Amino acid sequence: MDKLFLLDAYALIYRAYYAFIKSPRINSKGFNTSAVLGFVNTLEEVLKKENPTHIGVAFDPAGPTFRHEAYEQYKAQRKETPEVIRLSVPIIKDIIRAYRIPILEVPGYEADDVIGTLATEAGKRGITTYMMTPDKDYGQLVGGNVFMYRPKHTGGFEVMGIEEVKAKFDIQSPAQVIDMLGLMGDSSDNIPGCPGVGEKTAQKLIAQYGSIENLLSHSAELKGALKTKVETNRKMIEFSKFLATIKIDVPIALNMDELKREEPNEEELRKIFEEMEFRTLIDRVFNRDKKSAFAGTYTDATGNDPQGRNRTPGGSARQGNTPNGSGQLSLFGER
Repeated sequence: MDKLFLLDAYALIYRAYYAFIKSPRINSKGFNTSAVLGFVNTLEEVLKKENPTHIGVAFDPAGPTFRHEAYEQYKAQRKETPEVIRLSVPIIKDIIRAYRIPILEVPGYEADDVIGTLATEAGKRGITTYMMTPDKDYGQLVGGNVFMYRPKHTGGFEVMGIEEVKAKFDIQSPAQVIDMLGLMGDSSDNIPGCPGVGEKTAQKLIAQYGSIENLLSHSAELKGALKTKVETNRKMIEFSKFLATIKIDVPIALNMDELKREEPNEEELRKIFEEMEFRTLIDRVFNRDKKSAFAGTYTDATGNDPQGRNRTPGGSARQGNTPNGSGQLSLFGER
């Protein structure tokens, strides 16, 4: 059965960089390899443990997106991209190409929108799809065949389906994640929301009215300060929902043949790893048994399965701090 993984590149690269921030990996040339190493460790872990049949990595494009054009302050509060990340991205893209994994990038649209479009189409086709990202706003895209594959701050990861998203936000439907963000805002993206309305109030309003549109059409029913806040900021609430909505109609086609997983270009991959001085990674990737590289079962050093693996859709969320034999950090915790 087809199993598609779509990775949010920049979200994972940033997470990799900051995972090493207290103990950066510097090679003999003085280059900080933290972001590259963390990203590759994560990619390897996904390939080994999840064994996807299809995979793609989505990047934000250079230049502004339609959200920046609509709202000048969109993500304006964020600090400038660290130089280490700027220097690491071209190397990471070369590594992805060496793995023969497609890079997904559409001018004017964020990686969220590219993944949202492809994941939604894949779900409609009945393809089990995992969106790998730590970003909560992806919850709006979760459906019967579409899941979030979310690294956790404490190590390990969780697979979030419909019920997990509903429980996390205390809502009736994953689509209401958009309404929640439209009301309470999202500081990570500088989405304003309704001033004075936090998560608890947003949950209460969405539970009562179901959507921002229905809330605004019944705002006369509200009382006191809350009524004033909502009616005064009507346009800002509507605009915030627009900003928080991940597009599912980006001009990109879901081509499963192009996303089909292939054997890596070992020569090119080894060359890059040697330049980066990833000695432990080279040993782990190239000296392992070739069968195990694409095996569907993950085992620890004793040959046992430490997780009781495979979380089926609708089952309980998986977590894990399983050894990867590298003695290095990945996004899933200390190794």
